[in-house]
Parts: sequence; structure tokens; C-alpha cells
Amino acid sequence: MDALYPRLLATRFAECFDFYRAVLPPLTGATLVKGSPEGPYANWDLADQALLALFDRSAMAAALGTAEPPGHTGAPTVPAALAQDAAMLVLRVADVDAALDLCLRHGGTPVAPATDRPEWGPTLRSAHLRDPDGRLVELQSY
Repeated sequence: MDALYPRLLATRFAECFDFYRAVLPPLTGATLVKGSPEGPYANWDLADQALLALFDRSAMAAALGTAEPPGHTGAPTVPAALAQDAAMLVLRVADVDAALDLCLRHGGTPVAPATDRPEWGPTLRSAHLRDPDGRLVELQSY
């Protein structure tokens, strides 16, 4: 039985698949066990446990019979709660700078550069980026 793991809902499935296929093995040691860029589902395992699953957002909406994000009112503007990040993927890595470089070379978009963050932990270093679908990713070492 798998422990808890994130399942990311991707609007740009193929780009997100390519991103995680390129960065998860060197950053975490995870291997792709199911899926392809065509989707709608892919998962990566580490030591026979799920590490990350990726699922096409429209396929999930179809499975649930929904078309709008939670709390959507149909108003022309997006409510503030939906405009902010509701979650992020955190990856512990050996070298934040090298991991950030790898992610950016494979379609990630920088948000915050690699920075020492002693206020978070005496030796903590982190960087933040967005995957091709705009999801917030934190790379950290400590």
C-alpha cells in the first residue's frame, strides 16, 4: 500500500509530464512506472511506493462531472482564494542550485532564486519555481 503522495492535476499534461520525467529521477531517484506524454495519467515510484502522480485536469473534471474550479461563482473575476496557491510540491534535494538549473532547463519558470533561509532552519536553502502548468514547486536542502 502506498503512503500518502501528491496527485497533481495538470492542464498542460504533456509539458508537465516531460518536466517531471526529466527532473524527478535525478532529484529524488523516482522512476516512471506508468504513463506517457499523451496522458491522462502517470506515476513515479520510489522504492515501490508512489512518490508523485500526474492526472489530466479535464479527465478528472469529466470523472467528477464538474467543469469549474471549487468555489467558482461564474463571475468574470477569479475569487482571491482561487488566485493564490493552494498547495505546492516540496522536493528535498542534495544541491538546490543544481536542481533549480535542471528544472529551469526542462520548462520550469523561476519564482525565487536559490537562497539560504536560516530563519526556516539553520542550514536550510531553498528555491521556488513553477512547473509548466504554473504549480508552485519548492526545492530545499538542509
